[in-house]
Amino acid sequence: MIERYTFPERLCHWVTGAFYSYCLATGIALYTPHLFWIAVVLGGGPASRFWHPILGVSFAAAALWMHRIWRKDMGFSAADRDWLNKAGDYATNHDEAVPPQDRFNAGQKVFYWVMFYGAWLLLLSGVVMWFPEYVPRGMAWLRGLAILVHESAALLTIGAFIVHVYMGVFMVPGSVEAIVNGEVSANWGRSHHRLWFERVAGKGTAAPR
Repeated sequence: MIERYTFPERLCHWVTGAFYSYCLATGIALYTPHLFWIAVVLGGGPASRFWHPILGVSFAAAALWMHRIWRKDMGFSAADRDWLNKAGDYATNHDEAVPPQDRFNAGQKVFYWVMFYGAWLLLLSGVVMWFPEYVPRGMAWLRGLAILVHESAALLTIGAFIVHVYMGVFMVPGSVEAIVNGEVSANWGRSHHRLWFERVAGKGTAAPR
């Protein structure tokens, strides 16, 4: 077995995911009456309205924490561009046609950057919506823009989040176990992230920092 994720990495992943999941659930509950039952399950409308922005700030802070941990692994390379050109083969499980990847493949990197920048769009627009009384009268348009940005960023991150969960749970067996216990088999590493596997195989079993 090879260490895929350190404990701080796994903790950061699950904390960030928990914050985002709560904001997602309360956000869609407050967005439409048809899903308000979610707010009821989570403690009621007032509780959801109170905690949604607070956990939103927490999500942005967690995204910064994650960026500090993984930013060096998230740069795009020529291999990533080749992967994106072969994304159709990856989605249809024709892995033999996909170029070897490093610790994270290009799809994971795209998801990372969508969520990272999405967190800041949600935060900045959310602050305007959270404290509308501080928006100058002559800038009432800012509130409308904030709502548009918030909804657009929410839809973008929700779509990315759904794909991320689907890929991790159904398309790449072993991904969930890796982010839970931190380890993968040598065969898994060689099959899904060959460049990363070849690098760490000669250095022991520690995940690269």
